[in-house]
Amino acid sequence: MAATQLGLIGLGKMGGNMRERLRNAGLTVIGYDRNPEVSDVPSMVDLVDRLDGPRAIWVMVPAGGATQHVIDQLATLLKPGDLVIDGGNSRWTDDEKHAKQLHARGIGFVDAGVSGGVWGLKNGYALMVGGDKEHVDRLKPVFDALKPEGPYGYVHAGKVGAGHFAKMVHNGIEYAMMQAYAEGWELLEKVDSVDNVREVFRSWQEGTVIRSWLLDLAVNALDEDEHLEKLRGYAEDSGEGRWTVEAAIDNAVPLPAITASLFARFASRQEDPPQMKMIAALRNQFGGHAVESAKKD
Repeated sequence: MAATQLGLIGLGKMGGNMRERLRNAGLTVIGYDRNPEVSDVPSMVDLVDRLDGPRAIWVMVPAGGATQHVIDQLATLLKPGDLVIDGGNSRWTDDEKHAKQLHARGIGFVDAGVSGGVWGLKNGYALMVGGDKEHVDRLKPVFDALKPEGPYGYVHAGKVGAGHFAKMVHNGIEYAMMQAYAEGWELLEKVDSVDNVREVFRSWQEGTVIRSWLLDLAVNALDEDEHLEKLRGYAEDSGEGRWTVEAAIDNAVPLPAITASLFARFASRQEDPPQMKMIAALRNQFGGHAVESAKKD
């Protein structure tokens, strides 16, 4: 039976917007968050009780311990035939563990890599999904509501873990693309002959092979702060860049550009390189990630 009702755990920047987009598409969504100001129900128990069976519950909390805690609770609250979707940035190896844990209780599991950041409410979310076909097919109304309009933006990537593995590789590529834009921006800023770097970036938005949404966001950032003087050149990594490099090592696949971009972020924590101002600006533009202000003399 196709799911037209969904429980959603975690109503942060992405989870809250996903709830709104799903409701706009006509689906019934009951959300739970530890913050009572945004939660529809006071507890996870109440969330489960409010849903008709067979239930489908989407988990949108930070990877690692927070996700494990929610999975442990759902394993005791849900019934055979119910379904759990992990839409956070979990590691694919955790998906395999969670699927086995829930399967022992007759509960299905699907992993969903989600990309779209703070823009997903308006533009839709790219979805990379892993799991058994019968479970994925049940969630088609949910995926159709979340994905962008048109034929693209959704893939059933394979078995459990494939969705988060695909999203991990996506984020590794994102690291390398941002690093390339950042290096080009620093070089343009450095030379005396170029005195309008922002407009050079803007000129690339049409008719060039490097045009992209990331480039558009770079121009947005430069419009807000032309020389990125308000930012400190410091950029965190979400963990997925590291996992991508580790997977490359495990599979003997050379990833020099992605690996170098990850190491560049490590370097940003030891100094204040100009390139990292652009990386920080881009992460803030597409994902709402926190930035650090430049220190004033």
